Amino acid sequence: MPVSRLAVTDFRSYASALIKPGPGFVLLSGDNGAGKTNLLEAVSLLAPGRGLRGAALSDMARRGGEGSWAVAAKAEDIDIGTGTSADAPERRQVRVNAARASVNSLGEWLSILWLTPAMDRLFTGSAGERRRFLDRLVLALEPSHAHHSSRYEAAMRARNKLLAEGAPPEPSWLGALEEAMAEHGAAIAEARSRTVAALDERLSSAPEDEFPRAEIELEGWQESDLAATLEANRGRDAAAGRATEGPHRQDLAVAHRAKQMPAARSSTGEQKALLLGLVLAHADLVAERRGTPPILLLDEVAAHLDPKRRLALFARLEGRGQVWMTATEPGLFEGIGAASRFRVAPGQISAD
Repeated sequence: MPVSRLAVTDFRSYASALIKPGPGFVLLSGDNGAGKTNLLEAVSLLAPGRGLRGAALSDMARRGGEGSWAVAAKAEDIDIGTGTSADAPERRQVRVNAARASVNSLGEWLSILWLTPAMDRLFTGSAGERRRFLDRLVLALEPSHAHHSSRYEAAMRARNKLLAEGAPPEPSWLGALEEAMAEHGAAIAEARSRTVAALDERLSSAPEDEFPRAEIELEGWQESDLAATLEANRGRDAAAGRATEGPHRQDLAVAHRAKQMPAARSSTGEQKALLLGLVLAHADLVAERRGTPPILLLDEVAAHLDPKRRLALFARLEGRGQVWMTATEPGLFEGIGAASRFRVAPGQISAD
């Protein structure tokens, strides 16, 4: 479902702002630091998690404001609101059609994917960054993934804390936490495996164009009797200060399919093209599975592509639902036809 209305209050650089985009391309142009990415971040908060920056909730409040912020959106006949209050700046509240809802439930309404300049280092960065990227892909297909992920992380944190206290904890407490990690960990691993398998199949039949096809697989920990493994590893985990086995140790391996070369060893331009091709294939998969395409947020993507790849990207994005894009100059959008075009200045948005 495309966002037809987005309003922000005391969010980042905006005291208040309102934008009413159309269902296709939404093009935001403006100088660096004008607030374009802030708008994309606001849209990303209509999904579970902490948005495309992964920032602390209190950091999203406008400097000079009251310490709270709000994002409100309409998508067809659904009204979604989220934000914080000044007395609880790290507690995110959500309302759907005026009724209270959980953050994790947002995935049931909208699927949102994004690419930012920081993700250009995805293939050469840490396994944790790739896991977070993979989990966004999974979440777009299986909204329940957010619930299992949050429950797993909570149980793991509690277990780590007990092990770190030094004195032997009550075995039944550890056992209950380990059972919870095993239950939710199995669901996480299974959902990741399903997504990786389906996406790799989709990539194998993707178009041969300016975006090379990736080959992906899930590496690292594989499903086992996690509860028994955690029990056996209590001493080792206490010494390490963390759980040494589980789905939090998995990694997404990506390779250039035609060259049979790890993505990390590909050129910078190829890595960017591989990542874009992967996201486009996933968007197709989401549209097929959920019956509606995901909302795509592409931050400063056009500026880092040569003209040929830029036009190829625009052609691939045509008709894929709502696509938000940012650029410093409107000319970087040359080749896009019908679109909602906006000019962004510090704290202000106007139709272009």
